[in-house]
Amino acid sequence: MLIPHDTRIALDTVVDLVNTAPESGRDDGLADVEALYGFAERHHISGVGVLDEKDLRAVHAVRERFAEIFAAPDARTAAELVNRLVAAAGTTPQLTDHDGYDWHVHYFAPDASVSDHLAADCGMALAFIVVAGEQERLRRCEAPDCRYAFADLSRNRSRRYCSSRTCGNRLHVAAYRARRREAAG
Repeated sequence: MLIPHDTRIALDTVVDLVNTAPESGRDDGLADVEALYGFAERHHISGVGVLDEKDLRAVHAVRERFAEIFAAPDARTAAELVNRLVAAAGTTPQLTDHDGYDWHVHYFAPDASVSDHLAADCGMALAFIVVAGEQERLRRCEAPDCRYAFADLSRNRSRRYCSSRTCGNRLHVAAYRARRREAAG
């Protein structure tokens, strides 16, 4: 599956945003406005001015919509959720070639709020996945103690864990030890 650079960045951003929710099994990664500034900086969200509690609440609402898209049972439901999210953001597609990247499309207005920026740009990245018939690539980690979201961009859609280094390795080691105990009887 060929994913353009800007779409990949938006997918990484939406995954990280969903994983800031307490439902992901950890503390709220966007508990205050300072954390929102940090998130915007880490993800190079352009045009972020002064943020306040209103912005934080709006981003929390967008985060909840994205979590619903990850949980959508089928492409039709995901498409309806994406359509509502992107329409509410008032998208304004614009071609841009900033920061050394070739021409690509931004789906948010230059003066958009951080929540509208996320809803539009990340929503369109999720739309790309649904249009490609790849909605099943939007997953949650299968480790019993982890609910992190991830986009499975493996060639054969076989990824089961948010991280093979942490969740995947921990479960494989536990299974190995259980087999050894059973064999030792």
